[in-house]
Amino acid sequence: MKKLLRFFAYALATLALLILLGFLYIQIKGIPSYDTVTIDYHATPTPERIDRGRKLVGSLCIGCHINREAGNLGGQFMPDAPQEFGKIYSQNITGDKTYGIGEWTDAEIVYLLRTGIKRDGKYAPPYMAKLPFLSDEDMASIIVFLRSDDPLVAPSPIADTPCEPSFLTKFLSNTLFKPMPYPSAAIPMPDTSNTVEWGRYMAYNMECFSCHSADFKSNDFQHPEKSAGFFGGGNKPLNLEGEVMLTPNLTPDKETGIGNWTKQQFIAAVKSGKVDGQEALRYPMNPYVRLSDEEVGAIYDYLRTIPAISNKVERSGL
Repeated sequence: MKKLLRFFAYALATLALLILLGFLYIQIKGIPSYDTVTIDYHATPTPERIDRGRKLVGSLCIGCHINREAGNLGGQFMPDAPQEFGKIYSQNITGDKTYGIGEWTDAEIVYLLRTGIKRDGKYAPPYMAKLPFLSDEDMASIIVFLRSDDPLVAPSPIADTPCEPSFLTKFLSNTLFKPMPYPSAAIPMPDTSNTVEWGRYMAYNMECFSCHSADFKSNDFQHPEKSAGFFGGGNKPLNLEGEVMLTPNLTPDKETGIGNWTKQQFIAAVKSGKVDGQEALRYPMNPYVRLSDEEVGAIYDYLRTIPAISNKVERSGL
């Protein structure tokens, strides 16, 4: 009996030591780096791409990268980022050659946006959105706009503040969340005559599912529909005061989701922040004023096709 107890004591001590060593390894290693890959890519500027890129950047990038004091995409501290991920700062993505992305090539930018790997090989943690499903044309439009002289992205000498990732972020970046594979084939624009396909395209690329599923930690960014509680709400982003703002259920469940919403109510909520004269949105979600009624309506059509989840979420911020 004593030998058995001694064996279990040694086993537990060994397990505790391995856990401690694993913790120290991840804590010291931090965010992983990967081999950089050279690709041949150049986005040709056109007026149409600049206009399209302005709309895309205004919908996909501005929320995180806007520097409110400078009025450009010079980066900011993100008090609304979940504290469990650490102290998060968005980076300067203006054309400044010292502090922004002015020295980055088109290939380096597209590789980061597709895979999450920066030009120095460092992995951009899960809190930076990746765009593995964005069409090649929309991707080119974003890059062309970032190269433009628009005031949002004109060179601005705002130095980046390094993020202070938590152990959880380091752990997830070394285990569950890995770089996305760079596309091996062309990605076409969606068929806008098929509103469900069009809506899925936007819901994926705008990462609507990321906030409106169960938890950031259980999102599957390569297969969004496999995310836990896909669009069922209950995730816990913060507002600017650090208060938890539970995300609503956007599945077609009639009792707890938007199963009884009309398309016009959904469009009004997303674009104006109001439904039937009542406030419908709470920060960190702002109205998507740049989207057309048809685009928001397509998202609604797509959401009507996903599995309904019964998940009553109490409204935050009342």
